[in-house]
Amino acid sequence: MSDLSFSAQGIRFAVVGVVVAAIYVVGYWLLLELGVSIPLANAASFSLAVLVQYVLQSTWTFQRPLMAEKQWMKFATLVGAGFIYSAILTSFVGPTFGWPGWVAATVCAVTLPVINYVTMRFWVYSNTKQGTPE
Repeated sequence: MSDLSFSAQGIRFAVVGVVVAAIYVVGYWLLLELGVSIPLANAASFSLAVLVQYVLQSTWTFQRPLMAEKQWMKFATLVGAGFIYSAILTSFVGPTFGWPGWVAATVCAVTLPVINYVTMRFWVYSNTKQGTPE
């Protein structure tokens, strides 16, 4: 894996996760306040958060190169699944249960990082050696 201990890696992942969650929730809320539609607000805030997440998780948390082809393709697959998950929460589940937009976004921001860490640790970054593109 990496030279970082499991606990140090977990702490770094959590720090990045808090930053990414804040970018997503605040961005989503601000866009809704500006009158942007729910799907567009979700897509824009999610996209910005994902960009920050890839850069920080690759270089800081997992200490891997940014441009490893299979790595970013796996990451993109993970993001696609995460986007579908967030879209379902914000566009269908939240409105169905009468949740304000910020509640649906917060539920996503709390649950998605857990799914992401397990998937990143054991799939996305599992086969890429530190400093060596796959």
